[in-house]
This record gives sequence, structure tokens and C-alpha cells, in this order.
Amino acid sequence: MGTLWLGGRIYTMEREHEVVEAVFVNDGTIVDTGSKDDLKNRYKHQLTKIIDLEGKTMLPGFVDSHMHLIGHGEKLVKLDFSNMTSSKEIANAIQNHIKDIPAGEWVIGEGWNENLLSDRKIFHRMELDELSPTNPLMLKRICRHAVVVNSIALELAGITDDTPNPEGGVIVRDTNGHATGYLLDQAQELVKAAIPLVTEDYIQKALRLSLKHCLSQGLVGGHTEDLNYYGGFERTYRGFQKTINEGGMKFRTNLLVHHEAVDDMHRLGYSFGDGGEFVEFGAMKIFVDGSLGGRTALLSHPYHDSPETTGVAIHSLDQLKKLVQKARGYKMPIAVHAIGDLAFEYVLDAIEEFPPLPHQRDRLIHAQILRKDLIERAKHLSVILDIQPRFVVSDFPWVVERVGEKNLEYCYAWKTLLEEGFHCAGGSDAPIEPVEPLLGIHAAVTRKKTGEAEVFMPEQRISVYEAVQLYTTGSAYAIGKENCMGKIVPGFKADFTVLENDIFQIHEDQIPTTKVLMTIVDNTVMYER
Repeated sequence: MGTLWLGGRIYTMEREHEVVEAVFVNDGTIVDTGSKDDLKNRYKHQLTKIIDLEGKTMLPGFVDSHMHLIGHGEKLVKLDFSNMTSSKEIANAIQNHIKDIPAGEWVIGEGWNENLLSDRKIFHRMELDELSPTNPLMLKRICRHAVVVNSIALELAGITDDTPNPEGGVIVRDTNGHATGYLLDQAQELVKAAIPLVTEDYIQKALRLSLKHCLSQGLVGGHTEDLNYYGGFERTYRGFQKTINEGGMKFRTNLLVHHEAVDDMHRLGYSFGDGGEFVEFGAMKIFVDGSLGGRTALLSHPYHDSPETTGVAIHSLDQLKKLVQKARGYKMPIAVHAIGDLAFEYVLDAIEEFPPLPHQRDRLIHAQILRKDLIERAKHLSVILDIQPRFVVSDFPWVVERVGEKNLEYCYAWKTLLEEGFHCAGGSDAPIEPVEPLLGIHAAVTRKKTGEAEVFMPEQRISVYEAVQLYTTGSAYAIGKENCMGKIVPGFKADFTVLENDIFQIHEDQIPTTKVLMTIVDNTVMYER
């Protein structure tokens, strides 16, 4: 049973500008590439299907290197504030939504960002009490490292003015010491623990919605971190198995395993790399700090716009080293959330003391605020950098207020990192940023908001080819699959993304509006426009 793909511009991503006329696929694997006439003749006895691309462009399938698949599905069904630009708009959305919700039922909203609001407002719990007088209400900041809740939610969580800050978190209080409802990093967990457990049907519904949307945007896979939520490892992993393996939704899913879920994974008999064709276990996930937006990213210097703080360390350096040592005991690489430069430094300290196995690579996620000395140290380690290009257009210019001009040189420095020889992978951190890889590619290439003129640190722009690599060869390299994924060459998986336009030829501002026509996983058309 062989399939011949032909009739379009087929980029191999083996080398820049390299195209082939046709691709012959058998049993989900690329067998050969070359001229269409040669492949037709050579494989005529195996050929059962010919697919004409009708002049469109085919690339290796895009893979998002950092996302939260179930969380992305939740964003599609919950209150979504991510595009709202005024506090009044958010308040109206809450009031309209809550009219149909029974009293006492939790109401959860996603994605507010005070930096997009004209008044930079962060709601106080008393304001939320007026909007939601009979329902516990939790609004998640876009970074998911902060929430704001009303008084009912605080009461259900047992949080009073006297509740001490949990380790790695902050209960924000006013000048009189009263809790404002604004909770940072680990303090969020106090409220989340009071929310009733979602059903397994809910997990699968959110996952199905997420996968359908991802496929429609040209994604053939994603590296996702979900397993420590929604009731824990076992039921969440079962959701992936039922939706992908049993539900027939082909999507190559690499599951990062939160350090609090890793014992359960091994207790149930699983190890790093276990799983099947479409669901496998990846690195152990660790959070070292929070976010720049919430001023909880861990910096080596005070925040420029809030000099009383340098951020929040989720773990002390000693605790972090013990977690990395634990991963090594399980023969696992690590995937570490580190936004601030001091967080990045902590991770380097831990990896240098407890390096991965010779064939494994650790992943440093975000790598947004760096220093020259940290870059030099990291170059000598077996690490890849997992970056999110869309953060540039979301975070600038307010990020300059946070870190200050003098600390900006190695911030969001994608071009520098590539020139220094790092292997980089590209992701969205969905639902925090839009999941569309074409938006990420555009952000990496232009470093500006769509339709606007201002370019943020233009010296850090990268080429379209380099940007596409982030979502193809880069994502494959991040999980040690560079010899079977991320290119259109013989022996590789038959995972393709077909686009309306040739993004290497069109104007860069046309990239975000280019339509995805087909998404192919394992030589199966999983989405067609």
C-alpha cells in the first residue's frame, strides 16, 4: 500500500531551499523522494494512491515543543479574556457568563493580562464579589503563574489574612495586611485544591477539542505537560490513551512528567521513553520560577519597575538539585521552566552537578532573560533551549519596564542563541499563547505585532528557514527523534503540513494569514480544509 505525493513545492528541511518533486510513502514511513516520473516508475507495483498537491506547499509536519494540550482545550470552552483590552470588557464578560451558572458552582476564566488593559487593572476580590456574589470565581492570568479570586473562593480555600505564604508562592495583601485575592505561583494551589475534581469525560472532551484545533493549525504533534493536574497522573494519562490511542486521533504526543507525578508513573511500571507510536513519556518537568508578567520570574537583580522584589524561587537551589538527582535516579532527562536569569543559573548549577545520561538531553524552557556568562556555561552542557517566539510580541514593550534597558541585551535573544550553536525548539506554551505555529514563525521572523510597524530588538530576527526549523527539526531534536522526524527524507515519519502559500517566497506579513490546507500524521489526513 504505497502513496505518492506530488504536484507541489515539497521542502525537505534537509537543507535550506531544498525541494523535491515527489515523495513515496509506505506504511507511514517515507521510502523515497525525487522526481515524480522516476518514483512512479520505480514503485509502480506498490503504488495504490496518488495525491496531487495542486501547486501548494508541503513541509515536514509542525510540532509544538511546549504546550499544555488539555489546558488549551479548556481555553476553548471557558471564559477567555486573552484578547480583551479593558477591565470593563472583562467585567461584562463575567456578568454575562455567570447569569446561566447555578449558585455555588465554580466559575473559571482564562487569560487576563493587565498589560493589555488600558488601566492596567488587577481586580481586587471585593470587585469580583460584586461581579460574582454567589459563585466562587477564579480568573487565571495569561501566564498561569497568578490568579485572582473572590472572597467565596478564598473562604473555600481556607485563606485568611493570617494565612502564611506557602513556600514558592505569595498571597498578595494590601497595606493593612488584608488578602486582596491575588495569588502568585504556589499560592494558587491553595485555591485549586478547593475546586471539585473534573470528570474523566471532561478531560477527554477538552483533549479532543484541543487536538482538533491543533490539527487544523498544521500541528502533527506536541510536547505537553498535563499529568499532574485533573486528578493526577493515572486518570490524566488514561485520558490521553482513550482519546489518541483508542479514539483514533493520530497526534504525536510527548508527555512531560511533572516531578510530583513522576513517582506515580514509575509505580505503575512506566519509564522514560515508554509508550506507543503516538503517546510517549518524555522528560521530568520542573518549575524553577514564575513569570515576568507577575514579577515572579527569578532575576539576579531587582525588578526595574518594582525594586523591592527579585521574583520567586519555586525551589531553593538545594531542593532543585535534589529533584534533578531524583530524575537521574529514574534515568530521565529534565525539562525545566526557567524564565529569569537567576533561575537559569540555578538549573545550570544542578545540571553541572548531576548531568544527564550520555545519550540524553536536558531541556531549558523559555530561556528569556539571560546573561553572556550563562550562555557560555550552557554551551558546554547537553541541553536544548525550548523557546516561545510569540512571547516577543506579547511581552514587549512592557518587558523593558520589568528588566530595564541595561539588562536587555540577552533577553529573548533567539538569533544570538542560534549563532552560539544552541539547538532550539519552538513552542507556543498554549493556552498561554495562541497555538498556531504560523504565528510563532511570524513572530520569530519579524519580532513585531501583526499589522504594526514597531520591531522589538530587530537584531534578534531570524530567517523563515530558521523559524520553520524550530517547529520541525528543532522539536524532533528536543526528544531525540532527529533521525526519524522533522524532515521529508527517506526513513522519516510521513508527517506533513500542507499550506496554501509558500511561506519561503511570500512577504513575511502574509505568513500569519496563510491557510493550512491539510495536516497529515502517519500518512493519514487528519485535517483537510
